[in-house]
Amino acid sequence: GAPRPATPAAAAAGAGVVFSMLADDAALRAAVLEGALAAMQPGAVLVEASTISPALSAEIAAACAARGLGYLRAPVSGSVGFAEAGKLTVLASGPAQVYADVLPLLQAFSARQVHVGEGCEARVMKLALNMMVGLTAAMMAEALALGQRSGLSREVMLDVIGASAVASPLVGYKLAMLRRGDYAPAFEARMMAKDFDLALAAAHAVAAPLPLTAQVREGFAALIARGDGDADFFKYVELAASLAGLGKQGPEQA
Repeated sequence: GAPRPATPAAAAAGAGVVFSMLADDAALRAAVLEGALAAMQPGAVLVEASTISPALSAEIAAACAARGLGYLRAPVSGSVGFAEAGKLTVLASGPAQVYADVLPLLQAFSARQVHVGEGCEARVMKLALNMMVGLTAAMMAEALALGQRSGLSREVMLDVIGASAVASPLVGYKLAMLRRGDYAPAFEARMMAKDFDLALAAAHAVAAPLPLTAQVREGFAALIARGDGDADFFKYVELAASLAGLGKQGPEQA
């Protein structure tokens, strides 16, 4: 029943709290920094939930301060299924009072909320988590390629991995996808590539070397180049299989 405004500025006009969650820096700059902020009144709060660069986040913080607006960085952890079930985790940073004021709204769409700092810490925390998620796809891809080239059943490997010390919630809910060989996206490979780029840029800014992240980023580049950018990022398994001379990965490879 909510109305659909014609522009971001129209959506933000008169609102006490404005939420934004967009794909990348360019989209956020256009919709919020060059759109919604101009329509917000002093005392209103921007809750910004996109996965973006810490640099743009700092620019938005300065713009909000200049207009007398509250600003909470609030990226979320969790895929489509978690969002639909209301089980996202919000990683928030910004002034403690702003966080306390909007906490009931965060609780309305997420299962867990964590205040990680007063500045842009939430941006870095989100990038660190997405790095680990993407690296998990590459780790499983290479492990499966090694096993299959050595004569192991792919289905048996998935069973063992799912019950092993390396199992995790991420691995657990990706097992069904890997068994089917159906990579309908919960999170696209091209979006993971974007997040790896953001993580590498943030790391360069603080002189933190990320050699594994840099290498796996090239794997996502290969997926995009071969036309799989809109597939789930776990299609990295297909890339590793191809490099190992194996066929398409699915039930017939069990």
